[in-house]
Amino acid sequence: MDYVNLGTTGLQVSRICLGCMSYGEPTRGNQPWSLDRDEAVPFFRRALDAGINFFDTANVYSAGSSEEITGSTLLSMTSRDDVVIATKVNGRMRPGPNGQGLSRKAILSEVDHSLRRLGTDYIDLYQIHRWDDETPIEETLEALHDVVRAGKVRYLGASSMHAWQFAQALYLADMNGWTRFVSMQNYYNLLYREEEREMLPLCEDQGVGVIPWSPLARGRLTRPWSAQTHRSENDEFGRSLYDDDDRPIVDAVIDVATRRGVAPAQVALAWVLANPTVTSPIIGATKAHHLDDAIAAVDLHLDESEMAQLEAAYRPHPVRGFR
Repeated sequence: MDYVNLGTTGLQVSRICLGCMSYGEPTRGNQPWSLDRDEAVPFFRRALDAGINFFDTANVYSAGSSEEITGSTLLSMTSRDDVVIATKVNGRMRPGPNGQGLSRKAILSEVDHSLRRLGTDYIDLYQIHRWDDETPIEETLEALHDVVRAGKVRYLGASSMHAWQFAQALYLADMNGWTRFVSMQNYYNLLYREEEREMLPLCEDQGVGVIPWSPLARGRLTRPWSAQTHRSENDEFGRSLYDDDDRPIVDAVIDVATRRGVAPAQVALAWVLANPTVTSPIIGATKAHHLDDAIAAVDLHLDESEMAQLEAAYRPHPVRGFR
């Protein structure tokens, strides 16, 4: 496994991040396809054995049980100092006022809940899951700075938003002496490249690490277009991200993979890794070969003709993934 610094920080992370949204009690929350604790354990073991040290979850995944499984499993297998644990805040965790969002009240409450579920006294990377239109960004940034100063969080990150919003947040943090975002977790893959227009150049200019979510387009880039899985059949959000016009890109991935003699997932992920602005794509794994393909992709280098073939059928898309 290769390791790189997260943006301009000194924090070293593996080139692959294991996304832990797939691990949670299927009876909690709205993810009936997630794997319970016993099913999840082999994936954490395989990741650690392969040298993956970067693990991403969120408070909202499976109503908090993803954090519980992630923390307890990792800490039973390795030293806390040897892993980088990332989680996120914003999603609704309980009904009623203040049950979601990025207000000072919500952040100060939710960071403690996440720490308890993870079973640790600090979070390496604490990320705002989405922009909160109901809360002034200054309030959010100051509250996040305070949890860093309190020692509960080491670094701050953000997730999908408009580039102008991220630029505003970076500017305000600098202007007020607050802790800056060091990473952007955005939606980026062969089927959705709109981030290349503004967000990725902004991150490159500002020294922000990029850790894309869904680099395999929720699995659409790993199988024939018409093939379905248990998750795809139960993933309303995922169905909103793609349409039939994306099919030629999937066909191109399968063609390149067939000629290379590798899995389509390796080709699609190798394409993301080839972007010099990308630090560590976040991959989900619910079958053993998912992790094996992701690990192999780190050493798969596509030539110019293959890159051109993969990119040729792309067309502009409406903004997606900000929900």
